[in-house]
Order: sequence, then structure tokens, then C-alpha cells
Amino acid sequence: MEIEGRDFMNTPPLKTVRFGGNVVATLAKFKQGDTSDYELLKHQLADPDIKDAQIINWLQEFRNCVTQLSKDHEQLIYVALRLPWLGRSPAVVEEYLSFLSNLVSAQTVYLRACLKMVVSNFKPKRVKICEGGVDISDSDDDDENLPRSFDQCHQALQLIGRYVPSTSCFLMPILIDNFPFVQKSSRTLECYVHNLLRVAVYIPSLRRDVLELIISRMLKLDVSAPRGEIEEVEENAVQQELKGEQEEEGLFDMDEDVCSVKSSPAGTNVMVHPVAERLDTLMVVLLAFIKDMCHVNSCLDVERTKDLYKDLVGVFDKLILPTHASCHVQYALFYLCSFRLALAEAFLEHLWRLLQSPSHPAVLRQSAAGYMGSFLARAKFLPVATVRACLDLLVPWLHLYIDSQDSGSRAYCDITLHGPFYNACQAVFYTLIFRHRSILEGNMKKGLAYLQSLNLERIVMCQLNPLKVCLPAVTNMFAAITRKYQLVFCYTIIERNNRHILPVVRSSVGGDCVSTNTNPLDSFFPFDPYVLKRSSKLIEPLYQVWEEPADTEVDTVTTKRVRPVKHRQSCILSGTHMIGCCVSPFWLFLWFDWLFSLCLSARMQMRMTSCEGRRRRQRG
Repeated sequence: MEIEGRDFMNTPPLKTVRFGGNVVATLAKFKQGDTSDYELLKHQLADPDIKDAQIINWLQEFRNCVTQLSKDHEQLIYVALRLPWLGRSPAVVEEYLSFLSNLVSAQTVYLRACLKMVVSNFKPKRVKICEGGVDISDSDDDDENLPRSFDQCHQALQLIGRYVPSTSCFLMPILIDNFPFVQKSSRTLECYVHNLLRVAVYIPSLRRDVLELIISRMLKLDVSAPRGEIEEVEENAVQQELKGEQEEEGLFDMDEDVCSVKSSPAGTNVMVHPVAERLDTLMVVLLAFIKDMCHVNSCLDVERTKDLYKDLVGVFDKLILPTHASCHVQYALFYLCSFRLALAEAFLEHLWRLLQSPSHPAVLRQSAAGYMGSFLARAKFLPVATVRACLDLLVPWLHLYIDSQDSGSRAYCDITLHGPFYNACQAVFYTLIFRHRSILEGNMKKGLAYLQSLNLERIVMCQLNPLKVCLPAVTNMFAAITRKYQLVFCYTIIERNNRHILPVVRSSVGGDCVSTNTNPLDSFFPFDPYVLKRSSKLIEPLYQVWEEPADTEVDTVTTKRVRPVKHRQSCILSGTHMIGCCVSPFWLFLWFDWLFSLCLSARMQMRMTSCEGRRRRQRG
């Protein structure tokens, strides 16, 4: 090894200007009570203008007396660990790494200090910026030496782990404590998360804990930036940009040769919403890690993929599933499942076990149903056979649940009693809305026979009344599709439910605003549209977007309001007959309600007659 044209190993060190004796003599004086040279040594080590040759000399002397550096010299070691070794010459880096290995081997009491020193460099250094006479501390995100510095940090961490096998036990709490605040810059968060994932590669035992740490922080960002808020901010930014361009064109429209081309927020990959920008940056890093871990030389490594899937599912159960209304973080598992059909089926089976297990809390079972329905509807990589297999699990379970409740004392609509049932119903309705075309295409006759075999009418008309608590958008679209294919007629029940919903008057605004709770289940669809710009490039090819059916008229059943009811024409399709009438909707609904009650009473009479006949035969 050569430094400045000299053979480093076979020549004495360069003479540098220094005060006091060597480290061994200084430690001896300190032991005798003389601290003057000791304090001078600490002062020289903390010199910000220290040269490479000085650092090498000091570190060599520390290595020669490392066995004497006990807990009594803690302050001196802390100063030595803060020596500016990153970005220095290769000789300084190598000498510093040798010092670290000797220190943790001989004095394990300093293991935490060494780990803290390394982890603290996982983020860009903080610099002071003077603005208006005020010193502002900020991170140096534009440092070109960051990649090399990060590589040297990981080299040091791997070296420590080689000499101290228990490093992983002490490292995780330090990684948690040093995680930057979520409001820091996107670059700071990106650097730290990227370095954490690099640690998970060469210390596999920490991978699940690292993923748990990263996803927990990302969930904080996710829930603080709702999808609607992000879309509104991005849309407003685009409109302001377009308005500015139009005003500028109005000022210079006389010059035909001038063509002003500006980059609008819609045409860039930068999110205007600050929280969404941070989350998008972290999602790019996380999805890239998932892809790199599962592929070797562009080929899927099945075993590595399975191991990562197990870790992510564990994090999903602990963090993502209990988190309400997260919009984007769960797409990490969505992306992983797209690599192999067996992973997607394993994820669906996992959700199914959670849903049907009475030992789990009802809120988690309801969330599992939402994930199952949303995944079946939105995952483009799922074949029809898998969708039908899941429906064959969900629908019979619903029928069994109805059987167990219809004859009991709890056979009425109550969310607290039947929450998992209602969410499972909504999952089935939502899946059929998105997947009914793929089920019917190819062989319409077999597809219709399959849908009829599900006996959806019994689910819709049971006493638990799932249409009353499902989201109105899902209910209306499901009603339109099932009416078109004559599977079940839902509108009578929908209208009757709407008449029984009491509006809520908000007294805080003077009592003139009326609202109705349209989401009593407080449900959400986890895989609703993905709105982050950069990371969406990996999600869009796998995502099933909603296509409005052109051949299905959706009757929008409006919520009741405290205002006069206006008469309008009603046009209701029943089978292949169309009844057009210019009558009051009130009388039309009464007619359907009477017809439904008549059919229900006839069915009850037939059931009672059958039971009575069975009793007579048993007596005979």
C-alpha cells in the first residue's frame, strides 16, 4: 500500500506537529492523577483541521495500547470515534477500521459506542447555513461523496459483526433511535431507509425487524396524507400552473415565434404534496429492495422470495392490517405477490384464515375481508380460476352464517354483532363488480350458471340485511349488474332501507345541513387507486382499473334529505320488460314493498306448512 508516493507498510510515519507525549505515556500520567496531557490529547483529536497523517499516527498509538483503554477512558474513546475518517484517503479508512476491530475485540464495553458512530453516518451530515444572521441547521443532501461514505460505513459495520457475533442484538435499538423524524427531507429519509435495507441484506436475522421499523414510519406518513387530500393538492397545483401559462401566453400572444414550454407538476415526477413526496421516495426504495431481493441475474429466486414473503406477511399482520385507512404502504405486499401466483394465493389463504377465525378480534376479521375483496378485484395478475376459488370459500361461509343466525335471537341488522359477515358480503359484492365480466366471458351460459349457483338472492334478502350497511356505491353498482343478468333484484330492499335511515342534522351550522352516515361499517378498500407518481410505475402494469360498464344503467339511489320530494319519471327494468310510468316514486316504492312482503309471507307460509307436515308424520 502506498500513500503520497511512499510505501506505507515499510516506512515510518510522517512527522506531524503535536504536543504532549505519546498515548501510552499520557495514559500512565492520567493514572497517576496528571490530566494535563490527557486533556491536551482530547483537544488535538477534536481539531476540525486534523490531517490524514495525524489521524493515522494517533490511531496506530491507540491500537498499541488498546488493552489499557478501559471504561475509565470512555471520554477519550468517544473523541477518537468521532475522528473524521469518512471520505479520507484509503490509508486513513483502513487504519480506522483496524482500530475499530481491535477496540471491539479487546474492549466489548465500547461496542454500543462504535455501532452508534457508524449508524449516525447513515444520514447526510448536518451543516449550518446562515440566513439573515440566523444559523439554520440542515442536512447536506447534495454531498457527492455520500455513496462512498455509506459504503465505508457498511464496511465498518460488517467488520464489527465479524469480530462480535452478538452485534445484531445491540444494533436494532440503535437503528430505531437514529431513525430521522418523518418530517425531515426526502433525501435524508431515503438515505437512512436505503442503508437500513442494506443492513438487512448482510444481517438477515434483522430483516424482519428492519422492515417493521421502516413500514411503521411509512404508515405514519401514509395515514397523514389521505388519498383525497393528495389528489386535491396535485390538481390545484396543475390548475395554478395552467392558469399561469395562460396569463403568460396572454401577455406575449403577439409574438408568434415565442413558444414558452414549461414543466408543469403533472408532467414531472415530483409530488407537490410534501408528505406524499416523502412517502413516494420511500416506496421507490422499498419496492426496489423487494425486487432485488427476489431476483438473481433477472431470474426469480423462489426460496429467497418465500423468505421475504414470510417476513412481509408478519409485518402485515402486526402493523398494516390493524392500521385503518392506509393508502399506499400495503402495495409492497401487492407488488411482491405479483412475482408468482403461488404467493398471491398464499396471501389470499392467509386473509381467509383470519376472516373465518372467531379467535381473532372482529376488527381484524373485518379488515381481512376488506383486503381480500380489494385484492381479488384489483390484482390484474390473478386468473379467473383463483377468483372463483375464493368466491367458493366466501359465499358458502356467508350461507352458513345466515343458517346459524336466521333462527336465533340475533337475526337482525347490527354491525357490532355481525361486522365480519357484513364486510365479507361487501367483499363478495365488490369482487363481482370488478370480475363479473371475466367470469362470464368465453362461455356466457356456464358463467351465468356459476353466478346463479352462488344464490346471491338469499344473501341479499336475509334478515341480516347486508345492503343496509354496505357502501352505497358498491350496493348500487352490484344492484345494477345483478339486475342486468337477472340474478337478484335489489332495488326494493335499497329503497326500503333508505326510508328507514334517519338523517342527522348538524346543529353546529345552524341546523340547515343534513347528512347521513353512508359508511356505517367504517370500511375502506386498501387497494384503491395508487396516486404516488414515481413508485406508481411499478404498480400500474399490475393494477386493474375501474372501467365503467357502458351497457349497464346504474340507478343512483340518493340519500334522504329533509326537503320536499320532487316528482319525477321512474323507469325500472325488471327482466326484459320495461315499465315506464309518470307517477310518484312514493307509490311505486309502496307497490314494490307490498309485492316483496307478499312473496316473503308466502315463503314463510310454505315453510310453516312444511314444518307442520313433518311434525304430523313424526307423530304418526
